[in-house]
Amino acid sequence: MAPSTPVSGLSVPCLVLLLLLEISGAGAQEFQLLQPQDAVSVSPGETLTLICSETGPVPVGPTKWFKGSGSGRQLVYADKEESLPRVTRAVNGSNTDFTIRISDTRPEDAGIYRCVKFVKGSGADEEFRSGAGTVVSVSGKPSAPSVSGPHSRAEPGPPVTFTCTSGGFAPRDITVTWLKNGAKLPDSQTRVLPAHKSVSYSVCSTVGVNLTAGDTRSQLTCQIEHSTLPAPLRATYNLSDALRVPPRLRVGTAPAAPVALNESVTFTCRAEGFYPKDASLTWLENGNEMDLGKPFHLTENPDRTYTLQSSLEVNATEQRRQSAFTCRVVHDSQPPVGASAMLRLSQPPPEPGKDPTSCDAGKCAVEHPPPPPPHCTAGKCQVWSAEPRGHFSPSPPGEPLSVTATLLFQDYPSTLLSWGPWAEREGEG
Repeated sequence: MAPSTPVSGLSVPCLVLLLLLEISGAGAQEFQLLQPQDAVSVSPGETLTLICSETGPVPVGPTKWFKGSGSGRQLVYADKEESLPRVTRAVNGSNTDFTIRISDTRPEDAGIYRCVKFVKGSGADEEFRSGAGTVVSVSGKPSAPSVSGPHSRAEPGPPVTFTCTSGGFAPRDITVTWLKNGAKLPDSQTRVLPAHKSVSYSVCSTVGVNLTAGDTRSQLTCQIEHSTLPAPLRATYNLSDALRVPPRLRVGTAPAAPVALNESVTFTCRAEGFYPKDASLTWLENGNEMDLGKPFHLTENPDRTYTLQSSLEVNATEQRRQSAFTCRVVHDSQPPVGASAMLRLSQPPPEPGKDPTSCDAGKCAVEHPPPPPPHCTAGKCQVWSAEPRGHFSPSPPGEPLSVTATLLFQDYPSTLLSWGPWAEREGEG
């Protein structure tokens, strides 16, 4: 503990008093001003206690507290003078204990404080002894940082903004660093508030991150460094909480198109590489929902994305020729996406306006049009028989169809044939 030291520049009465105290001190305890605290650190808002006491023969005169030194020092406390509003004596009325308390400490309270003893002089009080001084630092540790991401999930592409906040620290200087998977990110923006002097401060830092489909396992870290911290504070954010990867759709058929009439066909839909796993799948035929699809199967991929698969079996009927079968997927409450495949048959459909013909073992059956009405002349009528009889033979491949028919008419000697140009006739009435 440093003993109190004489102060130069004393008037003659003070020097005489000092001489008398030193002479009397030879057989008694001498005067001492004790300021035992070398340094004190407090957090903003706390109460600071500064200790000062006097022992031995106490000369007449006030004891005061100052902040700083020299001509620019600031009066902190004196019994009969205007003091700072947040400063009070710990023991009121004591002649030996001059300890003070400063409430609601603020960063501007930092500095060197001295307890000073004054003695009565011929005029104004004169400084007699001064304490060694106490270094006061007002510092608050930053609160644990917090990282927040976008309000809704974002797809890979444009930068996504992330925010890191902390507060309650002093002094104002602070460093914020952003890292993705341990690598430092550039172009972060950091603001310390308020801009003016304050009891404590808060920090808000933002950074833009370009998400990728591979970020399902990535971590974002906000690191804070401050003079009050023995080691940096860190907060992490899993980028998977902000990521949405849309599915890739593929629809295929087995067997491959075109297929034979009335053959069983299986449509398969795969929704691949999406994240998160919330997804549903629906089958549609020509835009209408179907309930025939098998339950879908969800699997997790090595990169933590997911694949969804479902199949649909249909019969390749004539009515379903060129029907569109659509796999529709709703992922993470987003608008639906779909992929389609067409049911194509290997046999072409009948040509419009042409009678369908089937041939077997060289013989063909022709479906005839309705008979014409009777034709009557001079009291005689010509009428088609109800069931004409004939035989038909197919032409060689690639040649026009030639049909020869013998038709009988009932009870009339005349014969009427009303065939088109694709047939010839021979017969009798």
